Amino acid sequence: MISVTCAVIRNEENEVLVVQRGEATDHPFKWEFPGGKLTSEETAEECIIREVEEELSIDIVICGRLPEVEYDYGIKQIKLIPFICDTLDELPLLSEHLAYKWLPATDLISVDFSEADVFVADNYLKNIKKEDFPELQSINEAAQTFIDDADLQSMVNNMMSMKEAEWVATSAIENPAIFLKLFEYSYSPDKKLAFRASWTLTKVCDKFPEIIYPYLSQMVDTLSKLDNESALRSFLRIISLSDVEKINNFQHGKLADFCFNVLKSGFTAIAVKAYSMEILYRLSLIYPGLANELSASIRILLEDGSAGITSRGRMILKKLAEIPINPKSNQL
Repeated sequence: MISVTCAVIRNEENEVLVVQRGEATDHPFKWEFPGGKLTSEETAEECIIREVEEELSIDIVICGRLPEVEYDYGIKQIKLIPFICDTLDELPLLSEHLAYKWLPATDLISVDFSEADVFVADNYLKNIKKEDFPELQSINEAAQTFIDDADLQSMVNNMMSMKEAEWVATSAIENPAIFLKLFEYSYSPDKKLAFRASWTLTKVCDKFPEIIYPYLSQMVDTLSKLDNESALRSFLRIISLSDVEKINNFQHGKLADFCFNVLKSGFTAIAVKAYSMEILYRLSLIYPGLANELSASIRILLEDGSAGITSRGRMILKKLAEIPINPKSNQL
C-alpha cells in the first residue's frame, strides 16, 4: 500500500484549494487536494510541506489532521493521509497540475474528485460542521490574562484552526501587550512561530486597521532585513491594505525601492510580488510619477508570468490608467 499525503488548504476567506490533474496521469482531468507520496526519510508532516512547496510554491501551516483514507484503485492501493492547512498565498504556481480553484467548502460536494479525495472532502465537511469549540474559551481567557511570554509563544505555535487564530487576534486588539508580542514574534528566527504570529497580525489588522498605524514605519524599515518569506508576505499584505499616507513620507521612497526590487527578482514568491504591486499602486496615487515605472515593470512580468500574476498585473494596469494625467502630487 502506498502512503500519500494531501492538504486541505484554506485561504483568508476560508475557501479551499483544489487542483486538477493532467492528462498523462492515473486519473486524468480529475480534481484533488494537493500532496504526494511519503518517502522513507520523512514524516507525513514533512512530506506535505515539501509536496505543496514543490507543486504549488506556497507556504502552508498545518492546523490539524483528518481521518486517513484507504482506497483500492485496482492498479494501486493507497493510504491517503489528509492535513488541514492554512496559507496566506492565494496565487499558487502550478508545476504539475492543469488548473486550480478556490472554493467555498460547501461547493466541494460538486467537484469531480478522484475517488479517495471524495472521502477526504466528506470528512472535512463533517469536521467544519462541528459546533462545539470548548477549547477556544480557554485560549481566549489565557490570552486575556497573559503574563508569561513562554505561554503565549506556545499558544501561538499550537493554534490548530482559523477559529483559534481569530480568537487570539481579538484578544490582541483588546490587550496591547499581546499585540506587541505578536509583532515581536514576527521577527523570530523560529520560522513556525514567525509565520503564525505574523499571520495572526494580519487578522488583527483586518479587524482593526488603525492598530498597526504606529508600527507601519518600523515595518518598512525592517522589510529588507526579514529573511523569513512567510513573515515578509504577511507584512506586505498588511501594508498593501493600509493607508500608506500613515507611513513617514521620507520612507515612501524606501518602500517603493523595495517593492520594485521584488518585482525585478526572479526568486520571489508570487504573493510577495502581488502585494508589492498593490503597494506601488497606492504610492502612485500619491506620487503619480511612479505610475509609468510601475506599468513598465508589470508589463515585463506579464511576458512570462504565472496566471495569478498576469491576472493581478492586468488589474493594476487598469487602475493605473485611471490616475489623472496632471495630478497635483509631486515625485518621490
